[in-house]
Amino acid sequence: MSHLAISQGSLTAPVGSDFSIRRSVFKAQSINFNDKSWAPLLSLDLKTKNGGLRNQRIVCMSVQQASVPKVAVSPLQLEDANEPPLNTYKPKEPYTATIRSVERIVGPKAPGETCHIVIDHGGNVPYWEGQSYGVIPPGENPKKPGAPQNVRLYSIASSRYGDYFDGKTTSLCVRRAVYYDPETGKEDPSKNGVCSNFLCNSKPGDKIKITGPAGKIMLLPEDNPNATHIMIATGTGVAPYRGYLRRMFMESVPKFKFGGLAWLFLGVANTDSLLYDEEFTKYLKDYPDNFRYDIALSREHKNNRGGKMYVQDKIEEYSDEIFKLLDNGAHIYFCGLRGMMPGIQETLKRVADGRGENWEEKLSQLKKNKQWHVEVY
Repeated sequence: MSHLAISQGSLTAPVGSDFSIRRSVFKAQSINFNDKSWAPLLSLDLKTKNGGLRNQRIVCMSVQQASVPKVAVSPLQLEDANEPPLNTYKPKEPYTATIRSVERIVGPKAPGETCHIVIDHGGNVPYWEGQSYGVIPPGENPKKPGAPQNVRLYSIASSRYGDYFDGKTTSLCVRRAVYYDPETGKEDPSKNGVCSNFLCNSKPGDKIKITGPAGKIMLLPEDNPNATHIMIATGTGVAPYRGYLRRMFMESVPKFKFGGLAWLFLGVANTDSLLYDEEFTKYLKDYPDNFRYDIALSREHKNNRGGKMYVQDKIEEYSDEIFKLLDNGAHIYFCGLRGMMPGIQETLKRVADGRGENWEEKLSQLKKNKQWHVEVY
């Protein structure tokens, strides 16, 4: 799992996409990253918002990867298929899975709440990195009395082997959608996001109806293990990239030995809003020649014009290098809120103009070459 949300040195379990582990926790526990002798499974007291303290045995992924070069995964038959699984379960006949854990993975100063949700599908709903699951929240469709709720799609935030490396779970990174009345400033629960609140309020053991997996546009091309992958995300859009990076740097996958460059750009509001930061920082330390990680904190950083730093500003900062990589065949991915794309497109067009290139023609060529991957919501 990725982050463990921490407060006052206490651990909170996997959130949004996996366990979020704050540096303060490791300091408090005096964990030595260079000590390879300690067990990969840590027994932690986890305090969750859904109840009191409970003892839960979890895999502390970020720590585990610090202690072993690669993690064994199974079943390796998940590597055998030539085509990704698609729509194994459909809305009319969804699969009933079980919530394994739900944890907040952002700090106290983050605007809003983001959770890492681990779902046990028993190995019955396999998927590939970059795909999505559909979730059908309980209750009646308000627009179709008597009918179930509509399916909501969520990008999967784990590799095909899941956070426990056994091919039986998937992870979702979910931002709780809360509506505040513009006049009173108070929360109006009747207008809150139905599915995100269902997921973030779930408890271990709860049942959940899922569909899918869906999607091919964000699949990780593996024909060239030495390729360059430029990944751009805002907020929970980091989900598919977590799956890519676990496959590249965390897992021992016999058929995929990554030797290229993975470059992650992540835009969030502030430091407390960073998702899976410890996991990504660890890759940076362990694979400095194969991984780059740049963040844009809009409420803390300034761009070179003195305004707020958004992910497109960080892209512009490295634009020459990015364009050269694209010219050499790099794949570029965008995932996050739909509103991120106009600013990014505008920035890329401005950079292209400055280089004497026609952006529309370049974009058309990138799409033709299948280098351009976009999933926004």
